This record gives sequence, structure tokens and C-alpha cells, in this order.
Amino acid sequence: MDLIFVQGFEGQTIIGIDPCELDQPQPLRIDVTAGLPRSVACSTDQIGDTIHYGQIREGLRELMQTHRLQLLEAFAERIASMVLDDFGAHWVRVVVVKPKKFEDVDAVGVAIERRRSVARQGGSLLDWMGHGMVPS
Repeated sequence: MDLIFVQGFEGQTIIGIDPCELDQPQPLRIDVTAGLPRSVACSTDQIGDTIHYGQIREGLRELMQTHRLQLLEAFAERIASMVLDDFGAHWVRVVVVKPKKFEDVDAVGVAIERRRSVARQGGSLLDWMGHGMVPS
């Protein structure tokens, strides 16, 4: 599995359930790791054959401005769906952190991992199960 990542993305957004979180943007730190079975770009040296991490960054920036979510879990899920659906990743890990949310902890947050479903990949379950098992 080849991994493409954006680590330590920082931005500000309104998110949370406490009244003090709903008026002013607060900082978030996001790490996204996307997996491909084998990036064709390793052989072709073409950006179109892999996941463009600059475009993931732009997607994160846009999401920070437009979402209307309250929970970090839902926010992380939206990021995971974007990476799987829009960028064609087969696996994704998303970590969303609120640094210094409380004065006595460094950070709070969530980490989720998602895989591409058979429906997202297209083809039948048998096709998916047998993929790579028999040489073509």
C-alpha cells in the first residue's frame, strides 16, 4: 500500500457543542493519510496517476469554511468521504485535533479509518475478493 499524506494541516473553524465554541472560530489540526494499493505514479512519474496532496489541502481549506457540523467525528467522516470519493483512495486515516481545548491537556480529538466499499469501487463482491489473486 502506498501512502500519501497531509500532516499538520492547521486552520480555524466554528465547531463544537459548547456555547463558547459556537461564536468564534477555533484552531483545528488535521492529519490525513490516504492509501492506494500501488500508485501508478511510481512508474509513470505523472501526478494524474496518484492522489495530489495539494488538492487534498485545498479540499480541507474549503471544508473548514463551508461545513456546518458540530462534532469532530462528523467532520472527520466528511474528510474521509472526500478522500475516498473525490480522490479515489482505497483507505484513509483522518485525525482531527482541537489543540488546547482544555487548559490541563495538550489536545483532544478523534481518529478514524475508512476503507473503500465494494459499491464505491464498482464491480461485484467476487471481483473484489479475487482482485490480484489470479494473474491476467
